[in-house]
Amino acid sequence: MSLDVAAIREQFPILKREIDGNPLIYLDNAATTQKPQCVIDALVEYYSHYNSNVHRGAHRLADEATRKFENARDIIKDFINAPKREEVIWTSGTTEGINMIANGLSKLLTSSDEVIVTGMEHHANIVTWQQACKAAGATLRTVPVTDKGELDLDAYVSLLNENTKLVAFPHVSNSLGTVNPVKWLTEQAKQFDAWVFIDGAQGIAHGNVDVQDIGCDFYAFSGHKIYGPMGIGALWGKEELLAEWPVWQTGGEMISVVTLQDATWNVLPYRLEAGTPNVGDAIAMGEAIRWFSSFDYAEVAAHEKALMARATELAKEFDGLRMIGEAEDKVGAFSFVLDQGHPADIGFLLDRQGIAIRTGDHCAQPLMARFGVPGTARMSFSIYTTIEEVEQFFKALKKVYMMLA
Repeated sequence: MSLDVAAIREQFPILKREIDGNPLIYLDNAATTQKPQCVIDALVEYYSHYNSNVHRGAHRLADEATRKFENARDIIKDFINAPKREEVIWTSGTTEGINMIANGLSKLLTSSDEVIVTGMEHHANIVTWQQACKAAGATLRTVPVTDKGELDLDAYVSLLNENTKLVAFPHVSNSLGTVNPVKWLTEQAKQFDAWVFIDGAQGIAHGNVDVQDIGCDFYAFSGHKIYGPMGIGALWGKEELLAEWPVWQTGGEMISVVTLQDATWNVLPYRLEAGTPNVGDAIAMGEAIRWFSSFDYAEVAAHEKALMARATELAKEFDGLRMIGEAEDKVGAFSFVLDQGHPADIGFLLDRQGIAIRTGDHCAQPLMARFGVPGTARMSFSIYTTIEEVEQFFKALKKVYMMLA
């Protein structure tokens, strides 16, 4: 069997839009995915029927909001196969999850400790650890990227040592689409008892994320990358670590006892969730994951593989196009440059034909420098992308190429 992409597309109102008289071809899914009607409805229902703060109210609306808010936490727990629901922490997105752990790490590092990141990181998974290391006087080390856009695994192993405190890497590169061998990377780090943090922003929407099987300590992702709202995300971490991790923010909800002289912290997950949470978006994020979980992940993977294969085939036939990143295992994102024309110009001219892509450095400036380009044009796929859209993209790109000649 294969995905009924036409039926899936019917669930996304925005895909019916036209741009300058052209049907919208949305190929910017690595930046954010579109939302099915059920997710939009879940958000509207919350604000229309049971808008209330959670945990604190002694009335029906608060009870309904609390039950659905906490049910969304259960949905996420099951989706990533977390051992306990208390290990799922609500955040505003992947970036806050990374900052939460990096902020605590800065208090735990010593000057002899080392942190390892990779050369393909989003800035959120570089700058945070840079600052943590600077605060503690620790050392930040980087795994290089090969010409194909894969991690240099031999170099990674050589960097690991008894001083390695934490290793951070992306599940999937946001700019190249490279799928990293996260389980193997984790196993190598664990030989030195290092903590492992995975940036799952791009990996989460492709299914089969199993944190227990991977063996990592932390996994963070954003709702809007998996058909949910912006401004909401989740951090998963092992209970024994999160229960003792330095608190990220203080205020309401995360406290147990407060006097004018001191305070003690609440239990998980609330000790790391200060203040009024983003209730409506959390509920809608749960609905997005429930929706996505209804699909056969093998069929999703086969569809994505077919999209990437067709894009690669057409790119190799396109004179003047250079692919950036040709990893053996690649999903979602396809980056390239043309031998004439700036990526920004490419994006502008494609937009006039109704095609939405991303251009620029993709918040990965060190990776762009590695490939000797200021930025790339990037198309990125999703469950509702069709082969016909990929083919239409390359027809439109040929028009762009002629205009820029």
